[in-house]
Amino acid sequence: MELRDIEIFLTLAEELHFGRTAERLHVTPARVSQAIKKQERRIGAALFERNNRAVTLTPIGRQLFEDLGPMYRGLHDGLERAVRAAGGKTEVLRLGMLSSNVQDFRPLLDGFHARHPTCEAQIRYVGFGDPFGPLRDGEVDVQIAWLPVREADLTVGPVVRIEPVVLAVGAGHRLAQRKTVSYEELAGEVVIGGAKPDYWREALVPRHTPSGRPIRVGPTVTAESEMLPILSNGEAVALVHSHAGRYHSRPDIVYVPVHDAPPAQWALLWRTATETDLIRSFAHTARQVGPSVARGERSADSRRRGKGS
Repeated sequence: MELRDIEIFLTLAEELHFGRTAERLHVTPARVSQAIKKQERRIGAALFERNNRAVTLTPIGRQLFEDLGPMYRGLHDGLERAVRAAGGKTEVLRLGMLSSNVQDFRPLLDGFHARHPTCEAQIRYVGFGDPFGPLRDGEVDVQIAWLPVREADLTVGPVVRIEPVVLAVGAGHRLAQRKTVSYEELAGEVVIGGAKPDYWREALVPRHTPSGRPIRVGPTVTAESEMLPILSNGEAVALVHSHAGRYHSRPDIVYVPVHDAPPAQWALLWRTATETDLIRSFAHTARQVGPSVARGERSADSRRRGKGS
Protein backbone atom coordinates (compact mmCIF):
# COMPACT_ATOMS: atom_id res chain seq x y z
CA MET A 1 0.00 0.00 0.00
CA GLU A 2 1.45 3.36 -1.05
CA LEU A 3 2.02 6.02 1.61
CA ARG A 4 -0.34 8.46 -0.14
CA ASP A 5 -3.10 5.85 -0.20
CA ILE A 6 -2.63 5.24 3.51
CA GLU A 7 -2.88 8.99 4.12
CA ILE A 8 -6.12 9.14 2.10
CA PHE A 9 -7.60 6.21 4.02
CA LEU A 10 -6.72 7.68 7.43
CA THR A 11 -8.02 11.12 6.52
CA LEU A 12 -11.31 9.73 5.20
CA ALA A 13 -11.65 7.67 8.38
CA GLU A 14 -11.42 10.90 10.35
CA GLU A 15 -13.55 13.12 8.13
CA LEU A 16 -16.10 10.50 6.95
CA HIS A 17 -16.71 12.79 3.99
CA PHE A 18 -15.14 12.43 0.53
CA GLY A 19 -15.32 16.14 -0.28
CA ARG A 20 -13.70 17.31 2.95
CA THR A 21 -11.03 14.62 2.62
CA ALA A 22 -10.20 15.78 -0.89
CA GLU A 23 -10.06 19.42 0.21
CA ARG A 24 -7.85 18.64 3.18
CA LEU A 25 -5.38 16.65 1.06
CA HIS A 26 -5.59 18.93 -2.00
CA VAL A 27 -6.73 16.14 -4.32
CA THR A 28 -9.97 15.48 -6.19
CA PRO A 29 -12.85 13.45 -4.71
CA ALA A 30 -12.30 11.01 -7.59
CA ARG A 31 -8.72 10.44 -6.39
CA VAL A 32 -10.00 9.69 -2.89
CA SER A 33 -12.58 7.23 -4.21
CA GLN A 34 -9.99 5.56 -6.45
CA ALA A 35 -7.55 5.09 -3.55
CA ILE A 36 -10.20 3.58 -1.27
CA LYS A 37 -11.45 1.18 -3.95
CA LYS A 38 -7.85 0.10 -4.61
CA GLN A 39 -7.32 -0.65 -0.92
CA GLU A 40 -10.61 -2.52 -0.65
CA ARG A 41 -9.71 -4.71 -3.65
CA ARG A 42 -6.34 -5.49 -2.11
CA ILE A 43 -7.80 -6.35 1.29
CA GLY A 44 -10.82 -8.15 -0.14
CA ALA A 45 -13.40 -6.39 2.00
CA ALA A 46 -15.19 -3.06 2.26
CA LEU A 47 -13.55 -0.46 4.50
CA PHE A 48 -16.41 2.03 4.40
CA GLU A 49 -20.18 1.88 4.16
CA ARG A 50 -21.47 4.54 1.78
CA ASN A 51 -24.99 5.83 1.18
CA ASN A 52 -26.61 9.13 0.24
CA ARG A 53 -26.60 10.35 3.83
CA ALA A 54 -23.37 9.22 5.45
CA VAL A 55 -20.00 7.50 5.19
CA THR A 56 -19.09 5.13 8.05
CA LEU A 57 -16.25 2.72 8.78
CA THR A 58 -16.91 -1.00 8.60
CA PRO A 59 -15.53 -3.17 11.43
CA ILE A 60 -12.57 -4.10 9.20
CA GLY A 61 -12.06 -0.45 8.32
CA ARG A 62 -12.11 0.50 12.00
CA GLN A 63 -9.50 -2.15 12.80
CA LEU A 64 -7.27 -1.00 9.96
CA PHE A 65 -7.59 2.61 11.12
CA GLU A 66 -6.54 1.68 14.65
CA ASP A 67 -3.60 -0.38 13.38
CA LEU A 68 -2.28 2.07 10.78
CA GLY A 69 -2.83 5.35 12.65
CA PRO A 70 0.03 5.11 15.20
CA MET A 71 2.49 3.73 12.64
CA TYR A 72 1.68 6.45 10.10
CA ARG A 73 1.96 9.23 12.67
CA GLY A 74 5.31 7.87 13.86
CA LEU A 75 6.61 7.72 10.29
CA HIS A 76 5.27 11.18 9.49
CA ASP A 77 6.75 12.71 12.65
CA GLY A 78 10.13 11.11 11.94
CA LEU A 79 10.21 12.52 8.42
CA GLU A 80 9.17 15.97 9.68
CA ARG A 81 11.95 15.98 12.28
CA ALA A 82 14.48 15.07 9.62
CA VAL A 83 13.26 17.83 7.31
CA ARG A 84 13.33 20.41 10.10
CA ALA A 85 16.81 19.37 11.17
CA ALA A 86 18.05 19.64 7.59
CA GLY A 87 16.67 23.17 7.40
CA GLY A 88 18.11 24.23 10.74
CA LYS A 89 14.77 23.94 12.56
CA THR A 90 14.78 22.16 15.91
CA GLU A 91 11.30 23.01 17.25
CA VAL A 92 7.76 23.19 15.91
CA LEU A 93 4.66 25.08 17.06
CA ARG A 94 1.38 23.93 15.50
CA LEU A 95 -1.18 26.70 15.17
CA GLY A 96 -4.82 25.68 14.72
CA MET A 97 -7.03 27.97 12.62
CA LEU A 98 -10.78 27.90 12.04
CA SER A 99 -10.55 30.16 8.99
CA SER A 100 -8.37 30.64 5.95
CA ASN A 101 -7.08 34.16 6.67
CA VAL A 102 -3.52 33.20 7.53
CA GLN A 103 -2.07 36.36 6.00
CA ASP A 104 -3.99 38.51 8.48
CA PHE A 105 -1.67 37.08 11.14
CA ARG A 106 1.56 37.49 9.19
CA PRO A 107 2.96 40.17 11.58
CA LEU A 108 2.43 37.77 14.49
CA LEU A 109 4.04 34.84 12.67
CA ASP A 110 6.96 36.95 11.45
CA GLY A 111 7.49 38.39 14.93
CA PHE A 112 7.53 34.92 16.46
CA HIS A 113 9.99 33.68 13.82
CA ALA A 114 12.30 36.60 14.64
CA ARG A 115 12.28 35.54 18.30
CA HIS A 116 12.62 31.83 17.52
CA PRO A 117 14.41 31.39 14.17
CA THR A 118 14.90 27.65 14.79
CA CYS A 119 11.18 27.05 15.42
CA GLU A 120 8.83 26.25 12.55
CA ALA A 121 5.25 27.51 12.94
CA GLN A 122 2.90 25.10 11.18
CA ILE A 123 -0.73 25.92 10.32
CA ARG A 124 -3.40 23.26 10.92
CA TYR A 125 -7.05 23.58 9.91
CA VAL A 126 -9.69 23.08 12.64
CA GLY A 127 -13.36 22.49 11.78
CA PHE A 128 -16.38 24.20 13.36
CA GLY A 129 -17.97 20.90 14.37
CA ASP A 130 -15.38 20.17 17.09
CA PRO A 131 -13.45 23.43 17.43
CA PHE A 132 -11.52 22.54 20.59
CA GLY A 133 -11.03 18.82 19.91
CA PRO A 134 -7.67 19.07 18.08
CA LEU A 135 -6.32 21.27 20.88
CA ARG A 136 -7.38 18.77 23.53
CA ASP A 137 -6.09 15.83 21.49
CA GLY A 138 -2.65 17.40 21.09
CA GLU A 139 -2.96 17.84 17.32
CA VAL A 140 -2.33 21.58 17.69
CA ASP A 141 -0.45 23.49 20.38
CA VAL A 142 -2.14 26.88 20.09
CA GLN A 143 -5.37 27.89 18.42
CA ILE A 144 -7.00 31.06 17.16
CA ALA A 145 -10.74 31.18 17.87
CA TRP A 146 -13.42 33.82 18.22
CA LEU A 147 -14.55 34.82 21.69
CA PRO A 148 -16.10 34.08 24.07
CA VAL A 149 -14.45 30.79 24.97
CA ARG A 150 -15.49 29.38 28.34
CA GLU A 151 -13.75 26.02 28.67
CA ALA A 152 -12.36 25.05 32.08
CA ASP A 153 -9.29 23.29 30.67
CA LEU A 154 -8.32 25.99 28.17
CA THR A 155 -6.41 29.23 28.74
CA VAL A 156 -7.64 32.25 26.79
CA GLY A 157 -4.67 34.34 25.73
CA PRO A 158 -4.32 37.74 24.07
CA VAL A 159 -6.70 39.03 21.42
CA VAL A 160 -5.06 38.78 17.99
CA ARG A 161 -7.76 40.10 15.66
CA ILE A 162 -10.81 42.39 15.77
CA GLU A 163 -13.19 42.53 12.82
CA PRO A 164 -16.81 43.23 11.89
CA VAL A 165 -19.52 40.61 11.44
CA VAL A 166 -21.14 40.45 8.00
CA LEU A 167 -24.05 38.61 6.44
CA ALA A 168 -23.14 36.36 3.51
CA VAL A 169 -25.98 35.94 1.01
CA GLY A 170 -26.43 34.73 -2.54
CA ALA A 171 -26.19 37.43 -5.20
CA GLY A 172 -29.91 37.08 -5.96
CA HIS A 173 -31.01 37.34 -2.35
CA ARG A 174 -33.37 40.16 -1.31
CA LEU A 175 -30.71 41.61 1.04
CA ALA A 176 -27.85 41.49 -1.47
CA GLN A 177 -28.43 45.08 -2.61
CA ARG A 178 -28.37 46.54 0.89
CA LYS A 179 -25.53 48.65 2.29
CA THR A 180 -26.13 47.20 5.76
CA VAL A 181 -28.57 44.89 7.54
CA SER A 182 -29.58 44.37 11.17
CA TYR A 183 -30.02 41.30 13.33
CA GLU A 184 -33.75 42.05 13.39
CA GLU A 185 -34.03 41.26 9.68
CA LEU A 186 -32.79 37.71 10.24
CA ALA A 187 -36.14 36.68 11.74
CA GLY A 188 -37.40 35.75 8.30
CA GLU A 189 -34.25 33.97 7.17
CA VAL A 190 -32.69 30.54 7.58
CA VAL A 191 -29.17 30.99 8.95
CA ILE A 192 -26.44 28.39 8.50
CA GLY A 193 -25.34 26.75 11.74
CA GLY A 194 -22.92 24.03 12.75
CA ALA A 195 -20.50 25.53 15.25
CA LYS A 196 -20.34 23.97 18.71
CA PRO A 197 -20.63 24.44 21.68
CA ASP A 198 -23.93 26.35 21.69
CA TYR A 199 -22.70 29.41 23.64
CA TRP A 200 -19.82 29.79 21.19
CA ARG A 201 -22.05 29.53 18.12
CA GLU A 202 -24.56 31.96 19.59
CA ALA A 203 -21.84 34.60 19.89
CA LEU A 204 -21.98 34.70 16.09
CA VAL A 205 -25.49 33.36 15.35
CA PRO A 206 -27.89 34.39 18.13
CA ARG A 207 -31.10 32.45 18.73
CA HIS A 208 -33.26 35.59 18.79
CA THR A 209 -33.35 39.04 17.26
CA PRO A 210 -33.04 42.08 19.57
CA SER A 211 -36.86 42.22 19.83
CA GLY A 212 -37.06 38.54 20.78
CA ARG A 213 -38.16 37.03 17.46
CA PRO A 214 -36.61 33.59 16.83
CA ILE A 215 -33.82 33.16 14.29
CA ARG A 216 -34.07 29.86 12.45
CA VAL A 217 -30.79 27.92 12.36
CA GLY A 218 -30.72 25.81 9.23
CA PRO A 219 -28.13 23.67 7.43
CA THR A 220 -25.20 22.46 9.51
CA VAL A 221 -21.68 22.89 8.15
CA THR A 222 -18.27 22.17 9.66
CA ALA A 223 -16.06 24.15 7.26
CA GLU A 224 -16.13 27.47 5.40
CA SER A 225 -16.12 25.75 2.01
CA GLU A 226 -19.34 23.88 2.81
CA MET A 227 -21.21 27.18 3.15
CA LEU A 228 -20.52 28.45 -0.34
CA PRO A 229 -22.86 26.28 -2.45
CA ILE A 230 -25.67 26.68 0.11
CA LEU A 231 -25.31 30.46 -0.02
CA SER A 232 -25.05 30.55 -3.79
CA ASN A 233 -28.20 28.45 -4.16
CA GLY A 234 -30.15 30.75 -1.87
CA GLU A 235 -31.01 27.99 0.62
CA ALA A 236 -29.79 30.01 3.60
CA VAL A 237 -27.71 32.98 4.68
CA ALA A 238 -24.69 32.98 6.99
CA LEU A 239 -23.28 35.26 9.65
CA VAL A 240 -19.53 35.30 9.09
CA HIS A 241 -16.51 37.43 9.88
CA SER A 242 -15.53 40.18 7.49
CA HIS A 243 -12.33 38.52 6.24
CA ALA A 244 -14.58 36.09 4.33
CA GLY A 245 -15.28 38.86 1.84
CA ARG A 246 -11.61 38.83 0.81
CA TYR A 247 -10.76 35.17 1.13
CA HIS A 248 -14.00 33.85 -0.40
CA SER A 249 -14.80 36.57 -2.92
CA ARG A 250 -17.10 35.15 -5.61
CA PRO A 251 -19.51 36.73 -8.12
CA ASP A 252 -22.42 34.70 -6.74
CA ILE A 253 -22.00 35.67 -3.07
CA VAL A 254 -22.35 39.10 -1.44
CA TYR A 255 -21.14 40.17 2.02
CA VAL A 256 -23.28 42.82 3.74
CA PRO A 257 -22.22 44.45 7.05
CA VAL A 258 -24.44 43.82 10.09
CA HIS A 259 -24.58 47.31 11.60
CA ASP A 260 -25.79 46.27 15.07
CA ALA A 261 -23.33 43.38 15.51
CA PRO A 262 -20.50 44.07 17.97
CA PRO A 263 -17.00 43.59 16.55
CA ALA A 264 -15.80 40.01 16.78
CA GLN A 265 -12.65 39.31 18.76
CA TRP A 266 -10.31 36.40 18.04
CA ALA A 267 -7.83 35.23 20.67
CA LEU A 268 -5.16 32.62 21.26
CA LEU A 269 -6.14 29.46 23.15
CA TRP A 270 -4.09 26.62 24.57
CA ARG A 271 -4.49 23.75 26.97
CA THR A 272 -3.62 24.96 30.44
CA ALA A 273 -2.11 21.61 31.41
CA THR A 274 0.28 21.53 28.45
CA GLU A 275 1.47 25.14 28.44
CA THR A 276 5.12 25.39 27.40
CA ASP A 277 7.78 28.09 27.18
CA LEU A 278 7.22 28.14 23.41
CA ILE A 279 3.49 28.76 23.85
CA ARG A 280 4.16 31.51 26.39
CA SER A 281 6.61 33.12 23.97
CA PHE A 282 4.05 32.99 21.16
CA ALA A 283 1.49 34.68 23.43
CA HIS A 284 4.08 37.28 24.47
CA THR A 285 4.77 38.02 20.80
CA ALA A 286 1.03 38.42 20.19
CA ARG A 287 0.79 40.97 23.00
CA GLN A 288 3.74 42.91 21.59
CA VAL A 289 2.43 42.90 18.02
CA GLY A 290 -1.14 43.67 19.09
CA PRO A 291 -4.33 42.60 17.33
CA SER A 292 -4.88 43.16 13.65
CA VAL A 293 -7.95 45.36 13.23
CA ALA A 294 -10.31 45.36 10.24
CA ARG A 295 -12.82 48.16 9.97
CA GLY A 296 -15.75 47.77 7.61
CA GLU A 297 -13.96 45.65 5.02
CA ARG A 298 -16.15 44.31 2.25
CA SER A 299 -15.44 42.45 -0.95
CA ALA A 300 -15.32 44.35 -4.23
CA ASP A 301 -18.44 42.49 -5.35
CA SER A 302 -20.41 43.50 -2.25
CA ARG A 303 -19.41 47.15 -2.70
CA ARG A 304 -20.53 47.04 -6.31
CA ARG A 305 -23.89 45.52 -5.41
CA GLY A 306 -24.65 47.32 -2.14
CA LYS A 307 -26.53 50.43 -3.33
CA GLY A 308 -29.66 50.66 -1.25
CA SER A 309 -30.41 50.59 2.47
